[in-house]
Amino acid sequence: DGFTVMKDANNDAQNDNGETYVAWNWKANGSGSANNSGDINATVSANPTAGFSIVSFTGDGSNGNTVAHGLGKEPKAIFYKRRDGTSHWYMVTKEIDGSQDYLSLSSTVVAAASEVYGNPTTSTISNWTWGANAIIAYCFAEIAGYSKFGKYIGNGTTNGAFINTGFQPAYILIKNTSVVDNWHICDVTRSIGNPHNDVLRANINNAESANHAGFDVDSCATGFKIKTTNSELNTNNNNYWYMAFAEFPAKYANAR
Repeated sequence: DGFTVMKDANNDAQNDNGETYVAWNWKANGSGSANNSGDINATVSANPTAGFSIVSFTGDGSNGNTVAHGLGKEPKAIFYKRRDGTSHWYMVTKEIDGSQDYLSLSSTVVAAASEVYGNPTTSTISNWTWGANAIIAYCFAEIAGYSKFGKYIGNGTTNGAFINTGFQPAYILIKNTSVVDNWHICDVTRSIGNPHNDVLRANINNAESANHAGFDVDSCATGFKIKTTNSELNTNNNNYWYMAFAEFPAKYANAR
């Protein structure tokens, strides 16, 4: 029903005296269990009701070999990270242009096409060529009334796109996939009430830029509204990928 933070002796990443922190949490299904239904054996902790699973496995160095994800429906976003060595966080999705694309959560690069990485089905995801390395994957499937994944096109005005998610968002992650730019995070806990403009980015370690009027986003009863011309959120004719989660889930209160 929660988590405990400890003091890190080397830095202030999680519990420095007097500092403020934010954490975003998704509920899986405990410590996980063995799932050997893919080409590669895995430990899977899956919560199909919330559309979220954690998959731990060791790669075998072969492109396209499958790993079970336990959700029973196709994930819309998959985040991968090598655990036993240096690597980027990679995110794989089909929601940008209908084909398989990947982005790096820890960098600003544009979306790149790949038909091998991720390749989700209703039961499995595909391995990357990482050899015998320990991998963690976070898989997100779309749940009506709770989560939404997709794209919008910028118009370069303060009367930007309205994105209909079907719920009022509590958390939104946005990435300009057309050009090099930051991963932008909005949430209703740090920014109470509209506009949400307390700026944090997923890819850099900057402190929050509070009440930054150049990054206004409104959350609405059925989605969110872009109200800025900043390139992170609304350059004309640029494509933007987003993932959003509900503040008041319509069907699955425990998914929150």
